[in-house]
Amino acid sequence: MQRITFMFKQFLREPLWFKILISITLLIALIFSNSYFANHPAYQGFSKLAAAIFFIAYGMKMRRNRTTAIILYAAAAICLYLAWHKFELMG
Repeated sequence: MQRITFMFKQFLREPLWFKILISITLLIALIFSNSYFANHPAYQGFSKLAAAIFFIAYGMKMRRNRTTAIILYAAAAICLYLAWHKFELMG
């Protein structure tokens, strides 16, 4: 619970552009991963791409903690691979 509180307090101290970036990418990832868009590979790809941007942004913010940053970068790499795979299915 302390980690969640820390993340929330840190989010509130961030600049406005970072708050907007994180909020929009999280919202896009949640909306396009909905089952309503399950039959559309483009929307699924955009969802994975938004999640990758989210993980990269937080990975850059957490780069002082090497373990957390590596985990976030690994999650971003997985999301980028999945997005590429979804976009490949379109073509």
